[in-house]
Amino acid sequence: MDEHYHSIHGAVQESTYIFIKNGLDVCKSNPLNIFEVGFGTGLNALLTAIRSKDGDKEVNYTSIEKYPVGENFIRTLNHHFFAGKEGKEIYNSIHSSPWDVNVKICKNFSLKKIKGDITVDPVIGMYDLIYFDAFGPDKQPEMWTREIFNKIAAVTKTRGVFVTYSAKGEVKRNLKSCGFDVILLPGPPGKRQIIRAVKI
Repeated sequence: MDEHYHSIHGAVQESTYIFIKNGLDVCKSNPLNIFEVGFGTGLNALLTAIRSKDGDKEVNYTSIEKYPVGENFIRTLNHHFFAGKEGKEIYNSIHSSPWDVNVKICKNFSLKKIKGDITVDPVIGMYDLIYFDAFGPDKQPEMWTREIFNKIAAVTKTRGVFVTYSAKGEVKRNLKSCGFDVILLPGPPGKRQIIRAVKI
């Protein structure tokens, strides 16, 4: 798609700021049900697992991915170095867990990876927090439509939180039209703003 898979300013820094600080850390529900669009390298899942295991929130994490990353590429990544002494074990558990099965990864964190296409496949469940981490609107416009956000809204609980790195005007308008109150927040290095939205 001719797109950076992660921020050139630091993948861990960006994901921690957007999805952990402005998503996970502001949600008080326990248990906490998270739905991620775009599993990618599993970085958001890893950071969430690491944060969860030392807390008191039980996190049920579901992620959908149309284009799973190959094992050879996963082995070249060093994300676990940033995740503490248990990082490698948790990282390996995340990637070795089978698709379409709910797996207990570590204390307070369960994962279900879905190999699927959100544009055509149904989304099952109700969620407190949405991590929206698809490729950008310029590269994957079909992922940022009103239809997709309607599908997301249908499985987001009232007062549920939606976070994404994009702050494009069309994304804001589509989210608002689907029942979200959109807030613009300062972005991490390399991004002026990000979106956090709350389901009304």
